[in-house]
Amino acid sequence: MDVKSALLNGDLKEEVYERQPPGFAIAREEGKVYRLKKALYGLRQAPRAWNAKLDIMLKKMGFQQSAHEAAVYMRGSGEDLLLVGVYVDDLIITGADGREVE
Repeated sequence: MDVKSALLNGDLKEEVYERQPPGFAIAREEGKVYRLKKALYGLRQAPRAWNAKLDIMLKKMGFQQSAHEAAVYMRGSGEDLLLVGVYVDDLIITGADGREVE
């Protein structure tokens, strides 16, 4: 599953400021900057912010992070086992029960 707006959903923990983009600067206020509250594509903090938010959500859904691989989360066992693999903004979801995967 590709999460289309993944890097736009992370909440920033540190203060990040950006210059006004060309063509969108307010007249006579070109020197002012924007303080970002959410991550933007290309921002160095964006992947970390997205991963932190995803980690919280998966754990709220009952998943546990693998002790051997930080990018793998699991829930249940046996026939009820559900695995989620995370790679940047892609999630690989698999399990024994197709309905649970859906």
